Amino acid sequence: MEIVELLRKAVSMRGSDIFIVPGAAVTVKVNNDMQPLSEGRLSPAMTEELVRKMYELAHREYGILSREGDDDFSFAILDVSRFRCNAYKQRGTVAAICRIVNFELPDPSAMGIPQMVLDMANLRSGMVLVTGPAGSGKSTTLACVVDRINSTRSAHIVTIEDPIEYLHRHKKALVSQREVPNDAATFSRALRAALRQAPDVVMLGEMRDLDTVRTAITAAETGHLLLSSLHTIGAAKTVDRMIDTFPAEQQAQIRVQLSMVLKAVVSQRLVPTVDGGRVAVFEVMTINPAIQNMIRDGRTHQIDNVIYGGSDKTMLSMDAELARLVRERRVTREIALLYAANPETLAKRI
Repeated sequence: MEIVELLRKAVSMRGSDIFIVPGAAVTVKVNNDMQPLSEGRLSPAMTEELVRKMYELAHREYGILSREGDDDFSFAILDVSRFRCNAYKQRGTVAAICRIVNFELPDPSAMGIPQMVLDMANLRSGMVLVTGPAGSGKSTTLACVVDRINSTRSAHIVTIEDPIEYLHRHKKALVSQREVPNDAATFSRALRAALRQAPDVVMLGEMRDLDTVRTAITAAETGHLLLSSLHTIGAAKTVDRMIDTFPAEQQAQIRVQLSMVLKAVVSQRLVPTVDGGRVAVFEVMTINPAIQNMIRDGRTHQIDNVIYGGSDKTMLSMDAELARLVRERRVTREIALLYAANPETLAKRI
């Protein structure tokens, strides 16, 4: 069983993720439907052989997985695709999940990314966060914003990722792409180093710990544009998550700092469509004086009222987008209510 042929077949089927788990066939997810790629079930030995071959393709030491128990890495196959993988131990055996990442950057309009999100490329400083559950397209949205900056501004862009997903060519800007842990030991170390690399824009793949969040806020305070992601749903929850990362005695000061540096929070989810596909649905919160005061004073529970009020045209509510998709008959009423932040209100609207 050749790993390259399996990966090639998954790409030809327009899959999104490939699952290599003992006791099951090699499986690909196509529009949320799990389909077998191989005949018969994988034995632990067959699974380990496939995972080892992926490590060879990535030119990576297999011992990392043996020592740590899980490992993130990426590799590319010429004329096929790039693959972002997580290998892990389970029940004494190894397994791996690979996300298929196209060589070419996606078309923002085809992905349904709103223009107001792409316009965040015009910001010169501050912090923009893209949030959502795993697999919701956060990395794709960030890559599209970075590409917009790359295409329109003379700047130095530093990206810090684990692993690198999309490869950015130098266009009008220069792009330095660093991968954790191959190019830097940790996110926080790479971010501190980035501040000495004369960046105009820093794209941080994910903020995972207190030290990284603290350094990110400092970077945004010192005149850089910092783009990053979090595994949260909704703008208010994102702000709370950022603040709760810090010890209680520091949270009042962090609220003040965050109210000054945060420029926007974009939340997104992938929602099933009536034709069996998926569509990205966005919520956008841009920081205005009212929201600044709410963050500073610890009144984040009031943020949703501003977003869902509909009076500020620089905001976008997820429920309003779901209602639009229902009217366009792209999403069923039941699915819209399932993903809604306020199902009762949305039910009246649609």
